[in-house]
Amino acid sequence: MAGGKLSPRQKMINLMYLIFIAMLALNMSKEVLSAFGLMNAKLEKSNDAATQRNSDFMVGLADKVEEQRAKYQPLKEQADKISVLADEFNAYIIDLKGKMTAEVDDKTDYEVMDKGDFLDEYFFVGGELKSEGQEFKDKIAEFRDGVVGILADNPQMQDISKDVLAKFSTGEEETRDGIKKEWLDYHYKGFPLIASLTKMTQLQADVKTTQSEVLSSMLAGKLKIEASLTNFEAIVVPEKTAFFSGENFKGKIILGKKDNTLSADKVIINGRELSAESMQAGQTLLEFPAGAVGERNIVGEFQFKEGDSIIKIPVKSSYAVVSKPNSAVIAADKMNVVYRGLANPMTVSIPGIPDNRVSASGTGLRKGSGTGKYIMTPGGGKEVKINATGTMTDGSKVSSSQTFRIKDIPKPMATVRKESGYVKMPKSSLVKTTVGVGLPDFLFDLKFNVNSFKVKAPGSATIVVNGSRMNSQAQAAINKARSGDVIAIFDVKSSIQGVSGISVKDASAVSVEIQ
Repeated sequence: MAGGKLSPRQKMINLMYLIFIAMLALNMSKEVLSAFGLMNAKLEKSNDAATQRNSDFMVGLADKVEEQRAKYQPLKEQADKISVLADEFNAYIIDLKGKMTAEVDDKTDYEVMDKGDFLDEYFFVGGELKSEGQEFKDKIAEFRDGVVGILADNPQMQDISKDVLAKFSTGEEETRDGIKKEWLDYHYKGFPLIASLTKMTQLQADVKTTQSEVLSSMLAGKLKIEASLTNFEAIVVPEKTAFFSGENFKGKIILGKKDNTLSADKVIINGRELSAESMQAGQTLLEFPAGAVGERNIVGEFQFKEGDSIIKIPVKSSYAVVSKPNSAVIAADKMNVVYRGLANPMTVSIPGIPDNRVSASGTGLRKGSGTGKYIMTPGGGKEVKINATGTMTDGSKVSSSQTFRIKDIPKPMATVRKESGYVKMPKSSLVKTTVGVGLPDFLFDLKFNVNSFKVKAPGSATIVVNGSRMNSQAQAAINKARSGDVIAIFDVKSSIQGVSGISVKDASAVSVEIQ
C-alpha cells in the first residue's frame, strides 16, 4: 500500500484500511484484558481451595502429633516452618495487590486495567530498580531459599527442591532476540495492570502448590516407613465402653493397619495364650469375665514371624466395670437450652440399656433418626421437661427427667455484602446490593428471607422498600449522596426459610458510608 504514486481514491482506501486495522487491534486488546481478568479470578478461586486443603492438612497433622508425638512432632515442626514462609510471602503479595488496585473502583472491570504505570513507577526509577523492586525479589528469594533449606537434609525431597529453585528463580531472562534482561524488568515492566495482577495471583498459586507438594510428600514418606510390621499398634475394641458387675467382657483386638490376610502366630492376653479359633482375619476376638467394679487392665502381646525374627507387638489397654444404672443421661446436642420453634437435636440414652428399650417423652419431643436421637420443637412457656424410662433385661425400670430452658431466637443483624454494622462502599455498588439478614455465631444455620426495610439518606425522607433490593426511590436517594455521607438501612423485617410460625425480631441496622 506504500509503493508508487497513488491516486487520491487509492490513498483514501489505504487510510480506511489503517483505521479498520486499528479498530481490530483495539477490540483485541479489550478481549485480552478481559481474558487476563477471568484467568485471575479463576486462579484466586483455586487459591482459596488450596488454602483450605493446606489448612486441613495442618489440622490433621496436629491430630497425629496428639496421637503419636514422638513420630510426628519433627514432621510438624518442618511443616510449621513451611507454613510460616508461605503465609508471610502470601501476605506480602496480598498487600502489594491491594496497592496495585487501590485506585480501581470496580475490581471486575478488567478493561480499565490496561496501564502499567503503577508497577513501572513502584519498582523502577530511571531504568534502575527501586528499593520496593528489590524488596519484591528479596521476598521471593526468602521463600525459595527458606523452603530449600528446610528440605536440604531430606534426600526424598530433592526433586521438589529443584522445582522450587526453578519456579522461584529471579535470575536474568533472555528475550526472543537473545537479549538478556533483568528478571523484574522482563516480567513486569510495561505490562498492563491486569496482566501483572494475574502474574501475582499465579505466584500465590505457585506458593500454595509448593506448600501442598511439600506437606504431602513429607506425610507420604512417613506413611511408607509406618508400613512395616515393626510399627503396627494393637488396639483393644470393647463391645461397649463399660460393663456391669457379673457380666463377661466382650470385645476384640485389631491392629492399626487392618489386613484381612493378616493373622498372628501367637497372642497372649493377661498371661494366657488364646486359642487358634480366637484369631480370625485381621482381628482377634476376646471374651472373659469382666471382674469386679472398677478399672481393669488388658496386657499381653502379638507375635509375628518376620524373616528369621519374631516381632512382638505389645497390647496394653483398660476398661471400666460399672454398677447397674439407676438414672438416665439426657443431653441437648447444641447446649443446655432449646430454641422456640426450631427443631433442636437432642440425645436421650441410659448407660447399659440399648436404644430400643429406652423411651422419652416431653411437650414437642419426637423420635429422630439414629440411636438415642430425638427432635425437640418447643412452643410456649419458659421451660420444658423431658422424661426418660429404660427397661433392664430383667424387666425392671429406670426413670429420670431433666428440665431445659426455652429461649427465643436472638435478634438478627442486617447485612450488605454479608457485612454488618458499619460498612464502606461506593454508591454504585450500594444501589445494586442485596440487603440480607444473619445471625453470626448462632448455633443453628438459619437462612432468612428479607421482606422489607427502610432507607434513610442525608437530605432525603425515609423510604420503605419491599423485598431485599433497592427500589427506584431508594436508588435515587443514594445516588444523591456524596462521599462521606452515611446511608442508614433499618427496620429490616424478615422470616426464616422453611420455618413457619416464628416471629423474627427486626434486624439491627446497618450503616453504609459512601466512598
